[in-house]
Amino acid sequence: RNGDGRAVLRSSVREFLCSEAMHYLGIPTGRAASLVVSDDDVWRDQFYNGNIKKERGAIVLRLAKSWFRIGSLEILAHSGELDLQRRLLDFIIQEHFPSIAMNDSNRYLEFFSTVVSETANLIALWMSVGFAHGVCNTDNFSLLSITIDYGPFGFMDSYDPNFVPNTSDDERRYKIGNQANVGLFNLSKLLQALKPLLDPRQRQLASQILEGYGERYYIRFTELFKTKLGLLGENEDDHYLIAFLLKVSLLC
Repeated sequence: RNGDGRAVLRSSVREFLCSEAMHYLGIPTGRAASLVVSDDDVWRDQFYNGNIKKERGAIVLRLAKSWFRIGSLEILAHSGELDLQRRLLDFIIQEHFPSIAMNDSNRYLEFFSTVVSETANLIALWMSVGFAHGVCNTDNFSLLSITIDYGPFGFMDSYDPNFVPNTSDDERRYKIGNQANVGLFNLSKLLQALKPLLDPRQRQLASQILEGYGERYYIRFTELFKTKLGLLGENEDDHYLIAFLLKVSLLC
C-alpha cells in the first residue's frame, strides 16, 4: 500500500458494521460515528494476488474513551523518556481508572493488575463470538481493554483454531487460536515498559499478576461457554464438555 494511509469503501463499511455489532454483542469496543465517502481513488490489491484495482475511498470517524495503547507506554520506555511516561501513566489512571487512588504508591501495580484482568476478559469475549482481530500487536491493544483498530478482522463461519483473517499473516501469528497467547505476550511487553517505574517488590508482585493471566482467561472463557450451553452450577466435567464440543465442531 506504500503507506498511503487511505481506506477503501468496502473495508470502511465492514469496519462500521462490525464495531457496532461488537458493541451490541456486549464486547468493549470503539464505535463508528459516521462514514464519509471520498472522491479520491485508492489503488488496492484486494486479494494480494497482483491484481491491483481502483476503488472508492472512504473515511470512518471512530470514537473511543481513549486511544492509548500498550505501545504508547512501550515507546516511551524504549526511548528512556521515563518522566514523560510517568506523567502519561498518571494521566491515564486519573482519567480512566477511578478506582485507583492517585496518592497510592502501588497505583502502577494496581493499574497493571486491572489491565491484565480486563485483557483476559476481552480476549475471552472475542473467542466467545468467534472474532479474530487480525493484527494483535502492542500498538493495537488498548490500555482500557477495548477493541480498537478494525483492520483485517474476521468472524469464523465454523470453528477452526487456525483461522486467520489477515491474508498477509503468512506465519499465522495472529490466528484466532493464538489470540490468548498473544495477549500474554503483549502484557509482558507492558510489564517490561512499567518496570523502570516499579520498585523491586512491586516488580515481583507484577510478575506474579502476569502469571495469573492464563487462569483468569480460562475462568472467563469457561463462564462464557457455559452460558452458551445453558450449563448451571459448577461441575468439574464442564471444561471437558466444552473442549469436546469444540473438537466435534472442528471435525464437522
